Amino acid sequence: MRRGRTRAEQRVVAGIALLLASLSLAAAAAGQQMPARPPSPDAEAAAITRVVMSAELAAWARMRGDAQALLVAARVLDEIRVRPQSGEAPFLTADALVREAESLAPEDPAVRAEILRLRNRHKGVRASAFGPGPIVIVRRVPARETFGFEVEARPNEVLRVAAIGDGDTNIDLVLRERDGTVLCSDSSLDHYPVCTLGRPRGGPVRIEVVNRGAVWSRVQILTN
Repeated sequence: MRRGRTRAEQRVVAGIALLLASLSLAAAAAGQQMPARPPSPDAEAAAITRVVMSAELAAWARMRGDAQALLVAARVLDEIRVRPQSGEAPFLTADALVREAESLAPEDPAVRAEILRLRNRHKGVRASAFGPGPIVIVRRVPARETFGFEVEARPNEVLRVAAIGDGDTNIDLVLRERDGTVLCSDSSLDHYPVCTLGRPRGGPVRIEVVNRGAVWSRVQILTN
């Protein structure tokens, strides 16, 4: 049986939902004002931040068996378009989180109502305040190995990179110049590291995703 949430946990979820609702309204308003704007590195960087926030909330929800928190995380992802480039299909998606929530609380009427709303949403092309969305690459990274590739950083435009693992291992992220100089490193003990270069000088940047664990992990890599 699913454990009921404490009042403190209810306040956390309610607060997150209220914050996301206000941010979503602002984003929707921005999208209506500029429905056809070209890709923006700043907007796509903000989208990557939202995806990581959703991953963190989903991890919190799984630890507590909280279906409603999973649905809040799904709502965050539902606002963001992405541009898959190569590898497997993204595994952290709104639909995947909805399925998780359904398996946690199949008989909860509030959860069922929100699942129905999300599944009946308009599935056509929608304008997004985050633009076309960040690029997504999905790879399977073996235990204690590194997956690396290069991107071309545009001068004086924010570059943000995130690597979201499937939750089984600790994932680290390093950005380097070609000569090996470290530009950014996130070695936190989690599976969703983020690196941001505020005003790079431009040119090739090597992205290294490191699996610190003893088992392989799928990793969803996002960059603008």
